[in-house]
This record gives sequence, C-alpha cells and structure tokens, in this order.
Amino acid sequence: MDIVRLDQDITLAINGLHTKFTDVVWQAFSNMQVWIPLYVLVIVLVIWKAGWKRGLIYVASMALCLLVCDQFAGLIKHYVCRPRPCHDSYMLDNGLRLLEDAGGMFGFFSSHAANSFGFAVCSSQAVDASFKSRQKWFSWIIFIWAALVSISRMFVGKHYLGDVLVGTLVGLVLGYVCSSLAHVAVSKLTGK
Repeated sequence: MDIVRLDQDITLAINGLHTKFTDVVWQAFSNMQVWIPLYVLVIVLVIWKAGWKRGLIYVASMALCLLVCDQFAGLIKHYVCRPRPCHDSYMLDNGLRLLEDAGGMFGFFSSHAANSFGFAVCSSQAVDASFKSRQKWFSWIIFIWAALVSISRMFVGKHYLGDVLVGTLVGLVLGYVCSSLAHVAVSKLTGK
C-alpha cells in the first residue's frame, strides 16, 4: 500500500466516525467565526496581565503568526496542487462525508491546523510571560482546542490526515518563531 492510499484510507476511517451530535461539534470547531471569542478573550487576558505595551507586542506576534501561517498555506496549496478529499473521486466513491461546502480545490496543507497550532504556541508563550510563571491550565486548554480544530478538518471532509499533520508542524514552527520575536521585542522594550 502506498502512502497516498494509506492517507486516504485513514482519513476515510476518521471521517466515518460520526453521530448527529458529533457532526455538529466538528462543524463548530471547523468554523473560524466560532474562534473569535477565544481570540478576544486571549487578547484581553494578555493585555490585562502584561500591560498595554508588552501586551500589544504579544498580540502583534499572534496576529503575525496567523497571517504568515495562512498565507504560507495558501502558497503551498497552489504549488503542490493536491486536491482536497471532497474533490477526489476515490474518497467520494468510498463514502467520504462532507459536512461543509467543498471550498477551494486544493488542500495541502491545512491552514486551519497551522493557524490553530501557531496561535496556541504564541498565546501560551504570551500568557506565560504575562503572568511571569508557567500557566499549565492555559497551555492544556489552548493545545487541546488546536488539536480539536485540526481534527475537525478530517471529520468535515476537507482535509486528509497528512494535510493536518503537516499543518500542525508548520503551525508549531511558525508559532515558535513569532513568539521568539515577541520575546526579543519585549526584552528590548523593557531593557532586560
């Protein structure tokens, strides 16, 4: 079995695990508008605890990370040109369930996975720095949220497992880079 077929079959198996209730849950996690209250809550928390100058630097790093992840994913999608599962006849013929409209033609790699994990890294680093100590509760919540957002993309029929794994890796790396830039900027601001 080749790796492409394995990716397809694992994605079909994951996509096939559903109930009416879980379909609604996965659609909610996949919907970017549902994320807005979380973003606002994190922004308020960081600015409140870090102060407005440091807080704005951390918020800018989160925004930069989302922008870079999203644009990089778009560039790679059009370079690699791997069709989404919902545009693949093998997937459709073998029972792929599509819970959203098909969207764009190409899906490698998942920008939802990259964005959510990039935001998770940046926001957890910002919250830790803002509280001046590691906030395990926040890290657990935000990384579980990122994982659920990423997994939802297979359940709604928009991405293969491989798309999600690569998106996760890209998000983790870019999140680390953007949060590191924020820490450098804050150090220069505070002289520490």
